[in-house]
Amino acid sequence: MSLPQKLTEPAGKEAELFRNLPSGKVQCTACARLCQLGEGQVGLCGIRGVVGGRLYLLAYGRVIAGHIDPIEKKPVVHYRPGSKIFSIATSGCNWLCRYCQNYDISQRRKVEGVEATPKEIVSRALEHGCEGIAYTYNQPTIFMEYARDVGVLARKKGLFNIFVSNGYDTPETVGLMDSFLDCITVDFKGSGETEFVRKYIGIPDAGPIFQTLLEMKQRTRVHIEITDLIVPNAGDSLVAAEKLCRWVYDNLGPDTPVHFLRFHPDYKMMDFPHTPLTTLEKHHAIGKKAGLNYVYLGNVPGHPAENTYCPGCGEVLIGRYGYEITAYNLDAKNQCLKCGHKTPIVGPLSKSFDDERFVSVIN
Repeated sequence: MSLPQKLTEPAGKEAELFRNLPSGKVQCTACARLCQLGEGQVGLCGIRGVVGGRLYLLAYGRVIAGHIDPIEKKPVVHYRPGSKIFSIATSGCNWLCRYCQNYDISQRRKVEGVEATPKEIVSRALEHGCEGIAYTYNQPTIFMEYARDVGVLARKKGLFNIFVSNGYDTPETVGLMDSFLDCITVDFKGSGETEFVRKYIGIPDAGPIFQTLLEMKQRTRVHIEITDLIVPNAGDSLVAAEKLCRWVYDNLGPDTPVHFLRFHPDYKMMDFPHTPLTTLEKHHAIGKKAGLNYVYLGNVPGHPAENTYCPGCGEVLIGRYGYEITAYNLDAKNQCLKCGHKTPIVGPLSKSFDDERFVSVIN
């Protein structure tokens, strides 16, 4: 796509994720769309464009949203439970999800937001007592160079970094992750079923997501969690869910957390119902049958499947109600207090887990 007026002046910062093509065009390698751009053109994401034969990240240093959240909101439940994190985003996205709850951010094809250097982002996170930074609300790899610069500095200051991602990436983006990224939750939609992603997301298939996860597993030390939005009457195939769960078991391991998320009407899909609880519970059963040790239901506060259970004895290891932690039965080594089973949970319970964590700090 192109902006209404052709780009004539450099904006933001020169990008690193690109290659020059024999045709004279520049191919962006920040995501699996691999947009080929001529002079003055901007990629589908709306924030990467060519000026003077060079690719620029137009949204570098422009933050359109910043909030303080609990880590469980991402959702991430096996990494630093109870932590308070600073969530940021730019405008734009590489997907065109018809149900996006953040559509005012992700589907905005205009670079907007507050100017913020990496140093200012890290300082803001520390000022508010955050333990990490989440790159979220839109696809973080489209602003990868900015996220990397923030993330490297954040690590130096003792903060961890989380991506909330669609996983529609490239080997080039994965190559940058290990320098700063600690945790990622990769959000499949409709279990990655081809008909669903073509109709409701605007991508050919989910193949690049699986490839990204394989490369991350092989090339990085990043903690991985999987989410799967179950959309009723569109992306709720039990066959597709079983296929996804078996793939996770075989390629990422049985201790990989998988979250099945309840859909709620939004954006261009207001006429769709909420996902029936019985549908979610069937998906949960499929995950357990596939051999996954940690299967969760999301967006259903109070459901027993929000909790973490010990695979050894069935004890509730971490009790939850929505984003709040209600019980914690792990020792300092993250072993079950009842039977001693060693869990894959990373880090201790945060000392700030009961703080107020729903504060908007950038509008």
